[in-house]
Amino acid sequence: MRGTITQGETTTQATPEAVQQVVGGGQFFWLDLDVSGAGGDGEVSTLLVDTFHFHPVAVHAAAQFGQRPRIDDYDAFVHVVTFGMAADGQSVAEVHCFITAGSVVSLHQGACPTVDEVRERVRTHHVSGLAPPQIAIVFLLMDGLVDSFFPVLSDVDDRIDDLENAILKSPTEEQLGTLFEMKRRLMAIRKVVAPQRDMIATLNAGTVEIPGLNEQGAAYFRSLYDHLIRITDQIDSYRDLINGATDTHLSMVSNRLNVVMKQLAVIATVFLPLSFLTGFFGQNFSWMISHAENGAPYFFGIGIGTEVVALVLLFVLFKRRGWLGSGPTA
Repeated sequence: MRGTITQGETTTQATPEAVQQVVGGGQFFWLDLDVSGAGGDGEVSTLLVDTFHFHPVAVHAAAQFGQRPRIDDYDAFVHVVTFGMAADGQSVAEVHCFITAGSVVSLHQGACPTVDEVRERVRTHHVSGLAPPQIAIVFLLMDGLVDSFFPVLSDVDDRIDDLENAILKSPTEEQLGTLFEMKRRLMAIRKVVAPQRDMIATLNAGTVEIPGLNEQGAAYFRSLYDHLIRITDQIDSYRDLINGATDTHLSMVSNRLNVVMKQLAVIATVFLPLSFLTGFFGQNFSWMISHAENGAPYFFGIGIGTEVVALVLLFVLFKRRGWLGSGPTA
């Protein structure tokens, strides 16, 4: 079992003996556990059921992970599932919180920078003086996890701007792959942000209550709801921008293909009369052999002259149709 126990200004390593001691001490504490690694889930589940007497259904959900954001109200505790960005900045991190009147137990897999930040903020943040300690810890945890989405969305915004400029200059297949990767990333974030927004809405509406939540603490969760609304709106806006950039990329590629096809058509059209004239005069008929002279005037006048006239007529035709240059029909 890996984790920490925070009690007042003291933070110690979490061991089964230390947990038993703080549970029987009667003072408020925060137990944070990292359940990643072989054998960690079973030990933690036993601890939550036998020592804290949490409901087995809630413990099973916390042990499995892969849940959606929600808040479940039991008789003696509240189980909250919330999400934020993981330490790698690419995937989402799932955090489970068991909240009672005398303790908060948080579970996560792997490193979670937000937890370390909250451990420092809880001593100085003004919510600690307005609400019970369990409300302060839960709010700061959820607030830190929600705020971890903003830098990621800001990076997506910058990358979309850069991609739009690059696509207008020279569209490539790599850019299209980057757009799809960003879209999948946004959808993964929205998949957890939207239910989390609804979860906070039920909390603000009073449908579910956290032990010790008062009016001062409820104001902080209303602010948290506003952050989730902003994140959802930003994700929807960026998704539309990505769809627009994808359409622009496909249009640019299609335009380049049309230009190439036009160039090939022009080349084929130029050689069509030349091939006809060369083939016509190259026919081995007796009348043409007996009536046509082999001198230079006939060669340059009839042989070369007709081909030059054909090229000039084609050039005039292309110019009138707007197929030459960079005009709207070029």
